[in-house]
Amino acid sequence: MRCGPRRRLPLGLAALLATSASSLTTVAAANPSAAKEAVIRSIDAGADDYWKAALDIWGWAEPGYQEVRSSQRVADLLREAGFEVRTGVAEIPTAFVASYGSGKPVIGILAEFDALPGLSQAAVPRPEARAETTWGHGCGHHLFGVASSAAGIALARAIERGDASGTVRVYGTPAEEGGAAKIFMVRAGLFSDVDAVVHWHPADHNAAGDPTNQARIAGKFRFHGKSAHAAAAPQDGRSALDGLEVMAYAAELMREHTPDFTRIHYVVTSGGEAPNIVPDFAEAYYYVRHPEVPVVRSVWDRLLLCAEAGALATETKVEIEYLGGVYNLLPNLALSRVSLRNFRALADLAYTPEEEAFAREIQSTLATPAPLASIGEVVDRTGKIDTGSTDVGDVSWVVPTTGIDVATWVPGTPAHSWQATAAGGTTIGRKGMLLAAKTLAATAFDLFHEPRTLAEARRELERSVGTNPYVPMLEPGQTPPLDYRKPPRQPK
Repeated sequence: MRCGPRRRLPLGLAALLATSASSLTTVAAANPSAAKEAVIRSIDAGADDYWKAALDIWGWAEPGYQEVRSSQRVADLLREAGFEVRTGVAEIPTAFVASYGSGKPVIGILAEFDALPGLSQAAVPRPEARAETTWGHGCGHHLFGVASSAAGIALARAIERGDASGTVRVYGTPAEEGGAAKIFMVRAGLFSDVDAVVHWHPADHNAAGDPTNQARIAGKFRFHGKSAHAAAAPQDGRSALDGLEVMAYAAELMREHTPDFTRIHYVVTSGGEAPNIVPDFAEAYYYVRHPEVPVVRSVWDRLLLCAEAGALATETKVEIEYLGGVYNLLPNLALSRVSLRNFRALADLAYTPEEEAFAREIQSTLATPAPLASIGEVVDRTGKIDTGSTDVGDVSWVVPTTGIDVATWVPGTPAHSWQATAAGGTTIGRKGMLLAAKTLAATAFDLFHEPRTLAEARRELERSVGTNPYVPMLEPGQTPPLDYRKPPRQPK
């Protein structure tokens, strides 16, 4: 698809820029509108390069902790723009921290780039897997990392011009989809001097105003039994799959007796090789979710009992790999007010006729399509509870954090779907990516010039945390699960 003509800045932007004038403390105070407009326009100037980077990452579609080319592509964008880039941070080869400027305030921007299994899809409005990979960017992280970097580069140019002072820092955060790299990055102290963090996520809609969401614990349950001929000598075998199935059944019964909003879901990643061989190995991958961390911990402990019951009942052994847990998001109203006003001023998404035709075809495959015109709206989600989970939650417990959702998919498209993967490879994804970059940059630009907002955000965080200080949901000495996306480890 071709992009439509370049749009003029929305009329609301002029009023938005004026609201920040009284708080500007640098050279930009002489002409705050021009300074902020320069930040936004610099993203348009680099749009083609940013889109090429996003398409590269979309094509590579690399799994969590294996995003070697994707991480390097994003880091190279920042390095070429003059950022100092530290790679391999927090014992994670594909994690990095890129910094530009010096001193306070320090504004962080999160960047993700991992893909999802089983979502290989071409950029067409019908199911069509790509032959070269079984993975796909069904959550739009190829757009996420590039847009965040584009925002960081725009802010670096503002610092270079003297229109802002302080430090902009872009965090390359791998394996958000279950690998939770940000927990290990927080534990390593990489956010200890940050004053505020901004982030975004691809979606089928536009939203700002911070919600909370679900905390989550993840783990793999590996059952070990004894193989035998399933017909000639079944009595000699002890089925690892039986152990797993007893665990799964016990977990299903437990669902009836868990607190509201609890979510338990799993997949069987290995269940044996042939029906006539008693399986000596089986593995299940489980998530437990709830909006409150103590409830997640409690339900997880009960799930462990289900696993022990499965092993005991089938005379097998169970090995548990605890992958760690992520905290729920802590909303920060002081920051979300800034992101909401910027988003509403900048939101200008509209489809070309070609994009609309693509969207109509996609919507013919959706269960609950939404109006296409909704891409021009920005919803305030303050006070809501999202049903998903993210390791951004851990960041939000140690640094004031705000985020937005931007429409990079056709309205009504569910995340983690082939439809999301397809749209992310078209100009529909490109337009949303650039809008996200501009909104992040504009929000961070304001925060560089609003020390009162930063102070208020810090006080709000301290009130929210209260007497329950953040303690990572990691075991002592736990290291990043760098192989969590690799095939199950079979017994020797």
